[in-house]
Amino acid sequence: MRRFARPLLLSFAALVIAVFLSIGVGSVSIPPKETLEVLWNTLGGTAPSSDSTHTYQTILLTLRLPRTILMMMTGAALAGSGCAYQGLFQNPLADPYLIGAASGAGLGAIISLTLGWPSSPFSYLTVPMTAFLCALLTVFLVFQLAKVKKTLPVTNLILAGVAVSSFATALTSFLLINASGELRIALVWLLGGSTMAGWKPVLGQLPFALIGLLGLLTFAYQLNVLQFGDEQASQLGINVNRARTRIVFFATLSTAAAVAFTGVIGFVGLIIPHIFRRITGGDMRRLLPISMVGGAVFLVLADVIARILVAPQELPVGIITSLCGAPFFLFILRRSKDKDW
Repeated sequence: MRRFARPLLLSFAALVIAVFLSIGVGSVSIPPKETLEVLWNTLGGTAPSSDSTHTYQTILLTLRLPRTILMMMTGAALAGSGCAYQGLFQNPLADPYLIGAASGAGLGAIISLTLGWPSSPFSYLTVPMTAFLCALLTVFLVFQLAKVKKTLPVTNLILAGVAVSSFATALTSFLLINASGELRIALVWLLGGSTMAGWKPVLGQLPFALIGLLGLLTFAYQLNVLQFGDEQASQLGINVNRARTRIVFFATLSTAAAVAFTGVIGFVGLIIPHIFRRITGGDMRRLLPISMVGGAVFLVLADVIARILVAPQELPVGIITSLCGAPFFLFILRRSKDKDW
């Protein structure tokens, strides 16, 4: 228990530090004292004590805080789904994009962008919702292609995911080549940069991410059992196909929610579960929650680096995660040649 409790507490402490760093760093720096004062005044309903405090309050509550919360939820969703995929496929190189959810979401977003921004009051939801629906459609197509009678072999699922993902990526590239108008926004989105600000994307992402992550946590025991093989899992009373389908559904829901609102951000679901597996072990009842917290910390810090690296300009956060993730991926690949899962 101590092996799990200590890393979990340290992860939460790191998350608090990362959040304060995120809401304080930017083109306008907000000192920690002012941050605490703004948060205290907001909770107590007290008016700002000065004009500078009022400015800090506007920046913090309308820009920094919602962006930080959005990155926290996205990091948790990607790391949680990545952990589930690695456990389900018993492969440390698996990540949330294994069966084409991210490619499908990217295609949906580009389709919406190339059609032009709508003028309805709910236009902020058009791109992410289109991305989300296309991600679900992509996963459904992968499942249909991979299914053999009433079974769903893991190998078929991976191969179908790679094929459908490549096809969706090709369609996305075709649309980008022929796009006009919102091309720059589309490129930023694909590199992992949210083009939306404020609380609307946070409220839009929250139910999808929450359902996906809670669903994964409820299937932690089944994930443990499935790692012993389909036959033994069946003997222990697990409906293998049903459990695998539901785990993939919740993992895809989490991934699609993250991608739809913040763009394609790679390697979070690869790096974080792999690190914490070496700290807490492979028990999914422990690994899933701590990976979610660790993913939130990682992405918030990556977003801070993206803001300050070439200030006053901002880099898409997906560039930062890729710079961290690509060498880590090669490191895992090298180690996996000599060691089993």
